[in-house]
Amino acid sequence: MPPFSSPLVQNHQPGLAIVQVDDGARWLRFRDPVAVVQTRRVEEIQTRLEEVANAVEKQRCYAAGFISYEAAPAFDAALPGRPAGDLPLVYFGLYRAAEEVQPETMFPLVDDDAVLPPHGWQAGSSRAAYDNAIAAIKDAIARGDTYQVNLTFSLHTSFDADPRALFASMVRAQRCRYAAYLDTGRHVVCSASPELFWELDGQRLRSRPMKGTAARGRTTDEDESQRQWLLNSAKNRAENVMIVDMVRNDMGHIARYGTVHVPALFETERYPTVWQMTSTVACETDASPIEIMAALFPCASITGAPKVRTMEIINELEVKPRGLYTGCIGLLAPDRRAQFNVAIRTLLLDRETAIASYGIGGGVVWDSQTDAEYDEALLKAQVLTRRRPDFELLETLLWTPSRRVQPQRLFPSTFSEGISQYAEGNTSLSGYFLLDRHLRRLADSASYFDVPLRREEVIKQLRTLAGSFAGRPQRVRVLVSQTGDVHCDAATLV
Repeated sequence: MPPFSSPLVQNHQPGLAIVQVDDGARWLRFRDPVAVVQTRRVEEIQTRLEEVANAVEKQRCYAAGFISYEAAPAFDAALPGRPAGDLPLVYFGLYRAAEEVQPETMFPLVDDDAVLPPHGWQAGSSRAAYDNAIAAIKDAIARGDTYQVNLTFSLHTSFDADPRALFASMVRAQRCRYAAYLDTGRHVVCSASPELFWELDGQRLRSRPMKGTAARGRTTDEDESQRQWLLNSAKNRAENVMIVDMVRNDMGHIARYGTVHVPALFETERYPTVWQMTSTVACETDASPIEIMAALFPCASITGAPKVRTMEIINELEVKPRGLYTGCIGLLAPDRRAQFNVAIRTLLLDRETAIASYGIGGGVVWDSQTDAEYDEALLKAQVLTRRRPDFELLETLLWTPSRRVQPQRLFPSTFSEGISQYAEGNTSLSGYFLLDRHLRRLADSASYFDVPLRREEVIKQLRTLAGSFAGRPQRVRVLVSQTGDVHCDAATLV
């Protein structure tokens, strides 16, 4: 047990829950639960979930919490189970209201460098052991037992700092869409998940399984090459479509007849350290949220195919239970609204032991390159060890009274389209040397770092600034923050 003066102990807010919703557009905070529903016993899970559902439907409460991977046998007795340790299999806080909050106000300002990144991570599997497990999986594939196995292991380290700072840093580093923070008292969950398990809005059900990974490139061109490689990779496409078929099959058990469809297949999503491949499966359903969970849990993207036999293989090869990792975290709300992520990119803190654990892994198929799989798994852990630095995009331009901007023919881009209409005949912009090239380069940088860039605001500020130059040459800087705020300044050249 860490000392009482420890930030891990002092920053103790049991029942606090924060969930990112609407594909990352909003954050909801829940405090002071009226009740907590939890269990460590598989045979009690259905009863506890029915208690949660009744509170949501009849008392119009909100429920925020998680379901651990080892809860699976509660939904289907054919799914294998194993002891899950000290973490509850199911945990939900019940709340009277949801409070919408802004990311910057969720937690007090903290010094990330004082606690992040956590050092000393120890892998629960060596490269040799992981390679041996992959060999065993390929033997199982050769026998026809499975087509794909999601093989995982955990990292762990001692941790004695403010968990709120850790979560804030993870969210900034990952640029996730389905993040969640839960304080159960003993445990703190910090999830920066990019994967939507399922979302219910009335009768509309949606899932976005994620399967397929490639490292980011070092330049815009190299980055696009990496994206194209992922998009055209036979291995990654095969893994992705296999999982899509599993999700379609799972949804078919609770969908209205003929409504299961795939509105998006093989989409690529950019994150700070990796490209990910996702697809979307959707349907219409009259099933209750608990029935939906029973049909889909655990998410096919973190098991493999076929689900039952593959989960048996996972139990044989993975030396420890997964716990919350690859389970799900989310909320239930009145009027048939619900959202759950897949609990990946998720860190679990234990206040009693001051230990942090973090699961990683990946899908293994017949043509997987054994020596690459371990490295791919470690790549997904960079959200922990590589804090996203604070920076601004910077572009420096020359302005002189004699310059005339050229039409944008050689450097077309989404950003530079329309620059000519601002500049031609506009003396306030005509003095900027090679304006189109500078703006194209700025747009490329913004695209690479996923910074929102408003071209109208850039042009507006450049025009306003140029009106104050009084005919003397200027060095002009355009700065764009990570949130898209634009600032332009100038210095007279002598």
